[in-house]
Amino acid sequence: MGRLFGTDGVRGVANADLTAELALGLSVAAAHVLAEAGTASTGHRQVAVVGRDPRASGEFLEAAVVAGLASAGVDVLRVGVLPTPAVAYLTGALGADLGVMLSASHNAMPDNGIKFFARGGHKLADELEDRIEALYEEHRTGAAWERPTGAGVGRVRDYDEGFDQYVAHLIGVLPNRLDGLKIVLDEAHGAAARVSPEAFARAGAEVVTIGADPDGLNINDGCGSTHMELLRAAVVEHGAHLGIAHDGDADRCLAVDAEGREIDGDQILAVLALSMREHGGLRSQTVVATVMSNLGFKLALEREGISLVQTAVGDRYVLEEMKEHGYALGGEQSGHVIILDHATTGDGTLTGLMLAARVAETGRPLAELAGVMERLPQVLVNVPDVDRSRVTTSAELASAVARAEQELGATGRVLLRPSGTEPLVRVMVEAADIEQAGAIAGRLADVVKSALG
Repeated sequence: MGRLFGTDGVRGVANADLTAELALGLSVAAAHVLAEAGTASTGHRQVAVVGRDPRASGEFLEAAVVAGLASAGVDVLRVGVLPTPAVAYLTGALGADLGVMLSASHNAMPDNGIKFFARGGHKLADELEDRIEALYEEHRTGAAWERPTGAGVGRVRDYDEGFDQYVAHLIGVLPNRLDGLKIVLDEAHGAAARVSPEAFARAGAEVVTIGADPDGLNINDGCGSTHMELLRAAVVEHGAHLGIAHDGDADRCLAVDAEGREIDGDQILAVLALSMREHGGLRSQTVVATVMSNLGFKLALEREGISLVQTAVGDRYVLEEMKEHGYALGGEQSGHVIILDHATTGDGTLTGLMLAARVAETGRPLAELAGVMERLPQVLVNVPDVDRSRVTTSAELASAVARAEQELGATGRVLLRPSGTEPLVRVMVEAADIEQAGAIAGRLADVVKSALG
C-alpha cells in the first residue's frame, strides 16, 4: 500500500479512494495513536472537534469519522461547515485532544480529504501520520480493536457556538478596523461562505460577496483562489478597494487590487512582513517560505533587510521551520499564509483581514503596497497521468533539467516536483522573459510525459 498521507492529509476521490470505511478506520487509529503519543491529555475522556467543508461527500464522511472516534471512546464536538483554520483554532481554544477536518481544499468537488490536528490545533508530524497509517493497516487486515462499551463509548453533540467563537477570535487580533474600505470576497462556494463575510463586516468593511452560495456540488467551480477571473471583474465593477479570494476550506488567501490585478501569496507575505516589522512583530526579521517562491520576493526582502528561509513545498514544512526557530510569519505563493502568533495553520480569512487592515492603516492602495516586490515571470505547468514517484530518479528528466538550467544561467531557475495532493508532476520555470520561461516549461513538460508516462 502506498503512503496514504500526502503533504496535507489524506485525499482522493470520495467514495472511491476515500471511502467511509477508510475514514472510520483512520479516525479510530488516530484516537489510539494520539493518546499513546501523549499529544492527547491523559486521565480524562478524550475530546475531538470535527468540521467539514460543504462538499456533498463530507456528509457521509463526517458520519464515518464521528462514528470511528465515538467507537474509540472519544467525545465529539461536531462544529459543522467551518474553515480548516477554524477547526484548528477551536481544537486549541476548547482544549480538545484532537481535531479532524474533512476537506480537499482547492480540489474539485468529487475529491475529499481528512486532516488531523493534535492537541493545541497543530498539524501532525510525519512520524505520527506514519503511526496512524500503520495502525490502521494492521487492524484493516484482521487485528481486533479494543473497544469501550457501556458508558465508555464516546458521546456526540453539535457545537454551534464554534462559529461565533472563531469570528470573535479573528476580530480580536485585528490591529485596526476596516471602516471606509469596500471589499469583494470570493468564498469559492466553500467553508468560509458564512464566516468570512461576517468577519469583514464586523470589522467595518463594506462587503460584496460572490461564490458564497454552497450547495454541496459547486465548491471551487469556476470561482475562488484557483479561478480569479470573477473576482477581478467584480472588484472593478463595484469600484472596490480590493478583493479577497479563498479556496474551498479557506486556509489560503489571494487578493486583487482596485484595478483587478492579482496579488499572489508572495506579494501578500511581503506586505505583511513590512507591516509586522514596523509594529515589532517580525521576530528575527525573518520570513519563511517555500522553494516555489518567486525570485522577485527574495530580492525584495533582501532589499528591505529581511531574511528569507526556504523549505520544501507544503505549508506544514513552513510551519515546522517557524515553530522550531520561533519565526512569526511564513507561507506559500499559493496563498497559505501563517501568522503564528494568531493561528496554528494557514488562515485565509485572517490573512485577508490583516492585508485589508494594512490598506486601511496606511491609506495606500493595495497595488502600491504590493509594489514592494516585482514578480519575475514564472510559468507553472501541471503534468497529469504520469508516475510522479520517479521524478528524482529519471536520468532522462535530470538531463533535460540540466540543459534548461544551463540555458537560463543566473537569470532564472527550474523546479520539478511531484504534487503532494494530486496525481501529477508540477514543472515550474522562472526567467527574466515570459516567453523563454513558457518555452522551457513546455519542453520540460513534454519530457516529463515521455519519461514518466
